Amino acid sequence: MSEKLRIVFMGTPDFAAGILKDMVEKGKNIVGVITAPDRPAGRGRKLTSSAVKEYALSQNLKVLQPINLKDNTFLNELKNLNANLQVVVAFRMLPKVVWEMPKQGTFNLHASLLPQYRGAAPINWAIINQEKTTGVTTFFIDEKIDTGHIISNRKVSIGENETAGSLHDKLMVVGSELVLETLTLIEDGHANPTPQPNPSHLLEAPKLTQDNTRIDWKKSGAEISAFIRGLSPYPVSWSILKNDEDELKVKIYDAIFENTEHKLKPGEIETTKNKLKVACSDGYVHLLEIQMPGKRKMDVSSLLNGYTFDDNAKLL
Repeated sequence: MSEKLRIVFMGTPDFAAGILKDMVEKGKNIVGVITAPDRPAGRGRKLTSSAVKEYALSQNLKVLQPINLKDNTFLNELKNLNANLQVVVAFRMLPKVVWEMPKQGTFNLHASLLPQYRGAAPINWAIINQEKTTGVTTFFIDEKIDTGHIISNRKVSIGENETAGSLHDKLMVVGSELVLETLTLIEDGHANPTPQPNPSHLLEAPKLTQDNTRIDWKKSGAEISAFIRGLSPYPVSWSILKNDEDELKVKIYDAIFENTEHKLKPGEIETTKNKLKVACSDGYVHLLEIQMPGKRKMDVSSLLNGYTFDDNAKLL
């Protein structure tokens, strides 16, 4: 006879909150929610709750916000929830004492088709690398990152003009369906986890940083366009604008590629009344949406109404 699930849910951002919401609405027995501590945000540095905490409190769910996942007080609180399964979505790496605690184990939802794109930013890197297909995977957590036995997965196609934001939303919907399917498999005793395959070439999804989100204008237009879309709307690609005596860090949210010949060097700029295009190795990247330092993001035609580029302006 199957055992009734008592679930602890662990997650922090909107992606996780959407999946928790579906679990609650489908009547799953959530006995506790673990999320990140409140953090200062905005210009006022006001303490802000995670999306998961806000939703959990709206449903009167018990919330724990440990700073240290090995802290004895937290471990005792977690044990007292008497969960027999833990579900992890977009949280942090768990110590063994946490993931091995429940009788039925701890499974994670990862936003890629494992073993490809293990790591912190699978949605972004799939677009940056111009993949046509990605997906979601549920797997039981083990000692290493994203290496555990796979329970189930689902494929999702990546559209030609897909952004990290639009793919995030698609994967959240399919991910919710997969989590619910996985819960049913476990509750019915039909989960048959299998080891991850070991392909000769593994693509990774490392954390996004200042260093790896800067645009390289020497690359092809297709690569640059995918890079910009893969980082939009968050954390956003960037470049240094050298204009007259100024060197400004600008964020670029949207662009399209025009394949054509030109005699400019990569990064050099051409402008018209309402167009701003940047030379790359095989054409131009037309910038569509940009954010100047200290300003809100705006479409390029609005920028050109009030900002002048000199003849030697370029993006570095």
